Amino acid sequence: MMVEISRQRKVVNAVMLSLSGLCTVVVIAVLFFILGYLLWHGISSLNLDFFTKLPKPSGESGGGMANAIVGSGKVLLLATAIGVPVGFLAGVYLAEYSGKAFAFLLRYVVDLLNGVPSIVIGIVAYAVVVRPMRHYSTFAGGLALGIMMIPIAVRTTEEFLRAIPNSLREGALALGATKAKTVFTVVVPAAISGLVSGMMLNLARVAGETAPLLFTALGNTFWSKGWLAPTATLPVMIYNYAIAPEEDLHKQAWAAGFVLLTLVLLINVTARVIIARGPASARR
Repeated sequence: MMVEISRQRKVVNAVMLSLSGLCTVVVIAVLFFILGYLLWHGISSLNLDFFTKLPKPSGESGGGMANAIVGSGKVLLLATAIGVPVGFLAGVYLAEYSGKAFAFLLRYVVDLLNGVPSIVIGIVAYAVVVRPMRHYSTFAGGLALGIMMIPIAVRTTEEFLRAIPNSLREGALALGATKAKTVFTVVVPAAISGLVSGMMLNLARVAGETAPLLFTALGNTFWSKGWLAPTATLPVMIYNYAIAPEEDLHKQAWAAGFVLLTLVLLINVTARVIIARGPASARR
């Protein structure tokens, strides 16, 4: 009887292990299929001109997306400068200072904000920034993406800070440190690898957003001067080129999609490496 039960368990274990392995292969295959598909259709446009030149006028072949690459960098930099500090400080308050009732309310509000569709955030940024200024701008796009980063930054900060053992806090307080000094000189440095990786994953999430930028940054076929002028971004350029009639623009859209996806993958891999090395470095 026991031999039969043991045999059944081994069969079930082998079947489930095989199914898990198959699903893993399918997930990885989908990712490489998307990368390969983008590269196959856009490889003819992936050259030095793509990264260094401006778009050509409609009807002319060639050109590049240098302005969109720089524009995406500016928008994401501004979004990080807006969303990360606000989310980080709110997460610190939620993890270290808030009471149970207020913490529950704040988490609920943060989760609601996280569930707001990106296009709605774009409309709000349009009403608050674009309409009063009477023009689209890099600042409006960065603000929209920054708002999207806040809820994830809050929850990421809270989770990583709560994972730090209370013994570290108690030791610092026992040595005479204030609550604030304990948090910012002991707790935060102990969780820094997780915090950095969480913020990088947060950045990767908003890097491909298109709808908010259509209402805020809009686009630009030239270099965008400063932070208060419309700017080109990769997601919007991909959208515009994909619906254009010219085949050359379609190829550039595929190439831009490959570049954007590669950028997101690099951010994700870097964040995972930081997470993996964090505990090891802490043990040393």
